[in-house]
Amino acid sequence: MTVAAALVAAAAGALTFAIAVTVFSHHSANHDEGVYLTQAALLLGGQLEFHAGPLADAVHPWFFIEDGGRLYPKYNPVPAATFAVSMWLFDEPRVTLAAVAAGNAALVYLLGSQTFGRRAGLAASVLFAASPMAIATSSAFLPYAPTTFFNLIFAVAYLRGVRDRSLAAAGVAGVAIGIAFFSRPYTAVLFAAPFIAHAAWRVGAAVRRLGAETDRSTPRAFAALGRRALSVGGSRELPGPIRRQGLTALFGTLFVGVTLAYNARMTGSPLVFPYQEFAPMDGPGFGERRILGHSVDYTLELALESNGYALAEIATRWFVAGPLGTALALAGVAAALWGWRAAGDPCGLLGGASAGVARVADGGETEGASGASAPSDSPAFRRTAAALLAGVAGSVVVGNLYFWGTHNALADLSDPTDGLASLFGPFYHFDLLVPLAVFGGLGVAVGWRALAAGRERLAVRGVSPAVTRVALAVVVASAVAVAGVAAVDAASGPIERNAAVDEKHEIAYAPFDETTFEDGLVFVPTPYGEWQSHPFQYLRNGPGLDGDVVYALERDPVENFAVLDAYPDRTLYRYGYHGVWTPNPEAHVVPKLEPLDRRSGGRIDAETTVGVPDRVARAQVRVDPRRGAPGGPDHVSYTVSDPGESLAVDWAVTPAGARLPGAERAAAGNASEPVPFDPDGDVIAVTVTLVDPAGATYTYRQEVTVRVSGGERVEAVWPPERSTCRLVMECGNEGTYLPDEPQTHPEWVVFETEADASD
Repeated sequence: MTVAAALVAAAAGALTFAIAVTVFSHHSANHDEGVYLTQAALLLGGQLEFHAGPLADAVHPWFFIEDGGRLYPKYNPVPAATFAVSMWLFDEPRVTLAAVAAGNAALVYLLGSQTFGRRAGLAASVLFAASPMAIATSSAFLPYAPTTFFNLIFAVAYLRGVRDRSLAAAGVAGVAIGIAFFSRPYTAVLFAAPFIAHAAWRVGAAVRRLGAETDRSTPRAFAALGRRALSVGGSRELPGPIRRQGLTALFGTLFVGVTLAYNARMTGSPLVFPYQEFAPMDGPGFGERRILGHSVDYTLELALESNGYALAEIATRWFVAGPLGTALALAGVAAALWGWRAAGDPCGLLGGASAGVARVADGGETEGASGASAPSDSPAFRRTAAALLAGVAGSVVVGNLYFWGTHNALADLSDPTDGLASLFGPFYHFDLLVPLAVFGGLGVAVGWRALAAGRERLAVRGVSPAVTRVALAVVVASAVAVAGVAAVDAASGPIERNAAVDEKHEIAYAPFDETTFEDGLVFVPTPYGEWQSHPFQYLRNGPGLDGDVVYALERDPVENFAVLDAYPDRTLYRYGYHGVWTPNPEAHVVPKLEPLDRRSGGRIDAETTVGVPDRVARAQVRVDPRRGAPGGPDHVSYTVSDPGESLAVDWAVTPAGARLPGAERAAAGNASEPVPFDPDGDVIAVTVTLVDPAGATYTYRQEVTVRVSGGERVEAVWPPERSTCRLVMECGNEGTYLPDEPQTHPEWVVFETEADASD
């Protein structure tokens, strides 16, 4: 059975790694992945934060907090540290994903074996590993599976300490839950709550017995307890539960202290978590909840609606085999209750230990009639383990009512294919998979036991062994086939949806996969606002903001020039795309990675040539800066009648302003004067708008970033950003001009521009 469990764990790890490198090859739609991987790189570099100084806004990653040029993540570093380990050892963080998935499957086996026996434990491991939520969430760089890994270590070690009276196991339990708390405090508290209640009950019982040994006075009991603790070797005289639960609490509390120290280091206050610093109204609670521009009046009614929907999604889509798997878990719960009621043993239907083998003593310790330790399969221990697992299910369900994250993940409650929950399931309930899998494992074990009993009854009735074997084989094969089809069907939907996202990402990032950078500096667009790695989390900076490539946000021209000045010797690129970036996986973009250079001189002369289709009545040529000189923007323009098959436009940029020969100045003054721009940095737009006899327009638009340096020289980033727009003069990325992608524009379109700098 142990070998089989090891094979299940290995298969879970291999499946996770395979999905991570294929379905999530360019990361998922959950941009938290980029946060954790950036944090992991920082840890490998011996840092907790970026030190970006005046460039902080240009390199500000998603979900990082800016504090005087310092950038640090809103998340605690434990999940990132697990990814950093495999980055350091193998240069491949996906190894951690595989190890965590395998570890979780193995730990569920141990937990199920302790609770309901090895057969149930093996089935539980399979059910957990095959659940769509475990498959999808474990294959991405998200914190839920790693935190569950530490929670499971805690649960297994805690129960081992209770069962075997092991101080070492109790210590491991404390360390594990402490790390889980450091990772995700609220998640760890919800998982540990039933265990904490059980530990408090055991310690209380031990104190009461100690009081009975003195004179039943609670104050005297604690006085006696203190004398034992302070006596030479007195720790050995303390009751077992107090020593073990005290050790667990000690190590857990130490990591709570580590968490508070980390808070103090990052936010300046031990009681302020980084996520609170990022968005103070983002934590647990009812009422107004808010993060960035998104806010909700989170009421109990909304919490019940959202979490009820989430639980229904888990029961029908995200637990293994959907409704069939959930029915199996409910059957396991029913079997445990039946056995508990009938024989005092949750495993009663499996033929567990006979009634009366164990009795409660020493504050809940299980002991045989002789006072020696009871066997590990004692009913009292199994009752404790089963009750704690049921308690975990309850605490996770109830505790998540108090947190609005599930509501956000679901997005549209009427559409199960919308929101992050459609890709990963209601992941804040990830720990709920543990009790579901373990009780489902009991359901499988009870079913197997029923088959064995049926075989025995058939033998008693004289049915030949051959016929019995065939009948049982048919039943088992049918059950496996039905369960297998249901499991594949449940998992296929999320995998297909994530694969569609990855296909979109693979197309968008193709220029980076095809380019080898050496001292590169890439400007990236900001479709979701001024955030690095949101949405382009595949493009991340290293801890020193150096290396082979640095990514900077395409922003205001003054700010862009500040980045250029900070990296004067790097090879420049601009990343762009044709189309509109949305979360819709079917809405693909056509990308480009365009080399740039900086042109500087006393004057920059440029010529732009555009193609003109038939039936164009006229063309309007216009040059205008975005900012202009103090006093307001200005522009110059002229009109060309009957432009022919192509139109060449000469224009120039000087320190005094932009020039368009033959144009008329919009503002009052001499038409031959240049249009001034902001000398600290500006964007000059040169547009050629074609107008047909019906009034429809087609505009060639190019925007060049310029500034004046030294008072006598003009500097430009070349080539300009070019776009072609139908019916409007400005259309952003939707009209990005890609000369090598003819499907993105009409066949008659020609858009060429040349520039020379001179003194």
